[in-house]
Amino acid sequence: MDRIVLRGVRAYGRHGARPGERDNPQAFDIDVTAEIDLRAAQASDELSDTLDYSDLHARLVEIVASTSHALLERLAGDLLAALFADERIVRAEISIAKPGILDGATPSVMLRRTNPGYNPR
Repeated sequence: MDRIVLRGVRAYGRHGARPGERDNPQAFDIDVTAEIDLRAAQASDELSDTLDYSDLHARLVEIVASTSHALLERLAGDLLAALFADERIVRAEISIAKPGILDGATPSVMLRRTNPGYNPR
């Protein structure tokens, strides 16, 4: 299966389970891999036949900024749900990291799922 990968998305939001973590926006680093059939885009050279990674980037950043959750798992689930709104996506993987909070260590969560709404065209 073909893949579109978007790495190194930096978004700012108020997420965290510890006291004070949601007081100010913090950085979150996101990587996405989406499995999608790209044969139509290859043949047509049309943006509408593929996943627009510019739009995807904007959606990810907006979700991180506009929501607030205790757990990275919940935030990653929201991001995955937004990605799966595109029924052409077969499977996806979302990794979200919270840099700079553990004396140099970076915690992250990765979700890998199949799109329940996948609809081959």
